[in-house]
Amino acid sequence: MKKGIIVLVLLLEGGLMCVLSQEFVWKAGVYNFFENNEFAHSKVQIPQTMAGVHLAPEVGLQWNDNHRVFAGFDAMREYGSNKTIDYFDPVVYYELSGKPFRFYAGAFPYKLALDKYPRMFFRDSIHNYRPTVTGVFWEYYAGAKYMNVWLDWVSRQTYTRREAFFLGWSGRYNLNVLYGQHFGYMLHFAHTMESDIYIYEGIYDNILILTSFGIDLSSKTNFEQLEANVGWAVGLERNRSIGNWHRPQGLLSEIKVEYKGLEFYNTYYKGGSQQLFRDNYGSELYWGDPMYRTKSYNRSDFSIRFFKSEVVNLKMTWSLHFAEQKVYHSQLFTATFALDNFNRTE
Repeated sequence: MKKGIIVLVLLLEGGLMCVLSQEFVWKAGVYNFFENNEFAHSKVQIPQTMAGVHLAPEVGLQWNDNHRVFAGFDAMREYGSNKTIDYFDPVVYYELSGKPFRFYAGAFPYKLALDKYPRMFFRDSIHNYRPTVTGVFWEYYAGAKYMNVWLDWVSRQTYTRREAFFLGWSGRYNLNVLYGQHFGYMLHFAHTMESDIYIYEGIYDNILILTSFGIDLSSKTNFEQLEANVGWAVGLERNRSIGNWHRPQGLLSEIKVEYKGLEFYNTYYKGGSQQLFRDNYGSELYWGDPMYRTKSYNRSDFSIRFFKSEVVNLKMTWSLHFAEQKVYHSQLFTATFALDNFNRTE
């Protein structure tokens, strides 16, 4: 009996010490965006203006410096809306952040995990209208070198909704000023629970991979960014009911320059038309920029950072889109406020 009491006291003491060793942590973010796309008469893109403001508070507990659990939400209201909140995404996740690993599990912000992917994979508006990943993300990193795998379950199967999830992977390896990088994902787009019509609905697979090689001279100059790369993109798309794989592929190049608040970012694609089934399923099946449905596409972004600090970032971008033997324009303004009360272990 006495031994049992002693064990119980020790357990309670250990639990109390564990609770006392935890630290309250929080994050707060406000993100404003205004994006105007002028694509009149385009066959692959629509002209539209998207604007809104996100409020993203999170609170949590931290222990041993690099283990954290967060809970919060991302609430977005579109400019001009008659609703108080147009989109609401709960945020609940575990975070391990300590070199050489990063790990997230739960419903966590998209920007923590997938912001390195090119627009061929995730178009600009994904961050605005789908701000959370629901799944897991694991990464090994050492400076600019990294490799990761992730899962994002984007739709649970019901009688009216299809099952859909992403399985992705990416990485980069630096050798002095040279580097190689790879991006890839598979979107599995299944049918609804209505088994009698699954043949007509079809099961779709959308796979996209990009491997490129480049040179990064940022560390050798006074530029914040000075790099260029060229690679080969391959799409693998099919409707399993039909069975035939479609393999659109082509060359993709990037140039990134940033100097004292001025930025230039150019992407060029030449090859086969991507996103074969977009007319049927649109953004349910494809999350990449629809402009890659063309066989030749060049985008030039000219940006000014009016202010940049650890807390506030104000940026204006004017983009020229060369496709379909036309020149289209778009403008994007973002104002970001982000604050927290902890330091990540790097």
